[in-house]
Amino acid sequence: MSRIVYVNGEYLPEEEAKISIFDRGFLFADGVYEVSTILDGKLVDNAGHLARLQRSLAELDIPAPCSMEEIETIQHTLIERNAIAAGSIYLQVTRGAEDRNFLWSEGLKPSLIMFTQSRGAKMDKVAEKGLDVISQPDIRWQRRDIKTVALLPASLAKRTAIAEGANDAWLVEDGMITEGTSNNAHIITKDGKLVTRALSNKILHGITRKAVLALAKEAGLTVEERSFSPDEVKNAAEAFVTSATMFVTPVVSFDGVKIGDGKPGPHTTRLRDLYVSFAKKSLS
Repeated sequence: MSRIVYVNGEYLPEEEAKISIFDRGFLFADGVYEVSTILDGKLVDNAGHLARLQRSLAELDIPAPCSMEEIETIQHTLIERNAIAAGSIYLQVTRGAEDRNFLWSEGLKPSLIMFTQSRGAKMDKVAEKGLDVISQPDIRWQRRDIKTVALLPASLAKRTAIAEGANDAWLVEDGMITEGTSNNAHIITKDGKLVTRALSNKILHGITRKAVLALAKEAGLTVEERSFSPDEVKNAAEAFVTSATMFVTPVVSFDGVKIGDGKPGPHTTRLRDLYVSFAKKSLS
């Protein structure tokens, strides 16, 4: 059965989906995206993702292609038509299509595409084992708070990590960790404090990050939002990443050095359980 996707007002079999070669997302990476997780055929914390979508569009002065309510209706239609119980839904908005020119025309009609992806129990198995992470230089642009489709630097860093036998990379700028290639980075110090980089233009304002920090505070953990170094990662008791698709996933080694005892730690495991409960309550 062919997957049904959405392209600019049409639901189509994926092999029939077409986007103009003049789309500015293709030519200039002039677009933004969101990924929402699907659990039990419903969306996890989707209101947060749509709010961030609106912010990203506003920061780049791209008009919304339709209302957020209409976007959510399309999301649910795709989930139903593709019978997705667990997985994710990707949506992308670009500035639109016209003959190639660095300067775009006023009133250009934005493009909207969406598609679903199924996911089994793979991420649960990753969480049970934990991730091996290496450091890589952060060569991205300076507006990482905008969730743009310009993901080549992150892709290259992730590819390097895999080539070196790791699972992912944490990015380093001015001697400090910014974030992972597709996730936010966190450590638990040996005195039990959760440390993660403060929000700024330097990192993505993660929707899962926001929920997990709130859950951590409710659970009695001290949260410090500040920069931290690679050496602090190596000396941490625990480390983990957060993202829409990975939830809370332990990091068990960094640049070849075991973090703690090299296994998922109790705080990280507890935070993952708390987030899974939160995710189920947030379904819409």
